[in-house]
Amino acid sequence: MTSTSVFSALAPYGWDDAWAEEFLPYDAEGLLPGRVIRVDRGQCDVVTADGVLRADTAFVTPNDPMRVVCTGDWVAVEPAGNPRYVRTYLPRRTAFVRSTSSQRSEGQILAANVDHAVVAVSLAVELDLGRIERFLALAWESGAQPVVVLTKADLVPDAVTLSHLVEDVETTAPGVPVLTVSAHLEEGLDVLSAVVGGGTSVLLGQSGAGKSTLANALLGAEVMDVQAIRDVDGKGRHTTTTRNLLALPGGGVLIDTPGLRGVGLWDAGTGVGQVFSEIEELSARCRFHDCAHEAEPGCAVLAAIDSGELPERRLDSYRKLMRENQRIVAKTDARLRAEIRKDWKRKGAQGRAAMEAKRNGWR
Repeated sequence: MTSTSVFSALAPYGWDDAWAEEFLPYDAEGLLPGRVIRVDRGQCDVVTADGVLRADTAFVTPNDPMRVVCTGDWVAVEPAGNPRYVRTYLPRRTAFVRSTSSQRSEGQILAANVDHAVVAVSLAVELDLGRIERFLALAWESGAQPVVVLTKADLVPDAVTLSHLVEDVETTAPGVPVLTVSAHLEEGLDVLSAVVGGGTSVLLGQSGAGKSTLANALLGAEVMDVQAIRDVDGKGRHTTTTRNLLALPGGGVLIDTPGLRGVGLWDAGTGVGQVFSEIEELSARCRFHDCAHEAEPGCAVLAAIDSGELPERRLDSYRKLMRENQRIVAKTDARLRAEIRKDWKRKGAQGRAAMEAKRNGWR
């Protein structure tokens, strides 16, 4: 098969000249290029110029969750064989990673080579701004451009209330587009389609956020199963159980994911800083470069809280995510663990000295 036919067959899935250049060594070995559209129990479906092939992933390190083949990978697959094997995946441009729920402190890659991370948030329930910040931290860290989509906007008929909700999310998501969509009324879909029409987008959110309904609306077909959510808490069962990559009719590619109950950070310090960019900017104006924004004199962050410029909730959330990320990184970084212990000892000594000074003052 000619390179021209390969290009035309794979272009709808994101194949470009740069990927073709990366693949040249494997092309010389007679391997086929393809993109992983689904992974299931050590096997995957790969779209190639020859059609969708089923392949085994055993050749790619199976015991490291960061190096396994995942949805969105571009891979080199054997042209024939029973079983047929994926030999390797091409270097990832971006990767959406979270920490596993296990106690081993491992990262789990959810999607690869993503340009937009679409965070679906249901307006059927009260907004959880802290969870939105968590999703955005992982999205920024992945290298993708985050987009927040407030789904089920038809459930908020009052325009003033809706605008206030959008404003709350915009404050929570600096530098991130915030869109309102009603798949039921087909409102806002044109704007979202324009955003995801170029490149690859991953659809993220909790169960009940309306991801499958949103995916069907973008695909123009009932491809994903949809189930009713509970009236009590607005949550639903996992209707999507695997990560599926689908070409959109108007251009672009969509990766739908199962609802994420746990969204643990994984070495996402840069992402957290991006989510809380206003705090990072204020920190640069603090008197002390290592200001903890607790009680230090000349703290620009605390001054912003006192003036009402910065909501205290934002600082609390920033501290929480930074502590969580630091713990995760420390579990795999001996040098950082030592630095944290040293910092704890320093703060403990300062606390003891302050208490001693108070006692001496009381005498």
